[in-house]
Amino acid sequence: MKKSEETSDKTTRRIRWIARIWSIPVIAFALVMVIGYAVNWITTGVADPHAVENYPFIENLPPMFMLLAIIGLGIAWFKEKLGGIINLFFCLVTIPILIIHWPIIQNPSNIVPYVTTIIIAFPGILFLVYWQRSKKREI
Repeated sequence: MKKSEETSDKTTRRIRWIARIWSIPVIAFALVMVIGYAVNWITTGVADPHAVENYPFIENLPPMFMLLAIIGLGIAWFKEKLGGIINLFFCLVTIPILIIHWPIIQNPSNIVPYVTTIIIAFPGILFLVYWQRSKKREI
């Protein structure tokens, strides 16, 4: 019994560290993007000088939801359950918007936002798995 508890504990810790290591580049990339837009906005007065005017608001939703999902990953470093739920919620809300507005059937290159959402969602799932396993271990 003792051996299986130690193996389970190691596996649980590995899941946590895989989630943390996976979330580092995701968070870092998001920070670089946000800092880049902020610096451009401060220096030029416009966040994106190449932005097209008069486009539908729905095109803003997936990037905003992905940013909120990445914020959930940051929260998950300290509160695994809360951060994982935030991450997974915003990733799951993004998928129907992508399916409705950018179907893969029309253009195969539309797969990029879907893959990005999966890459962002995976560490959130791992954080929730870690939380569930650590909760079982405490009981």
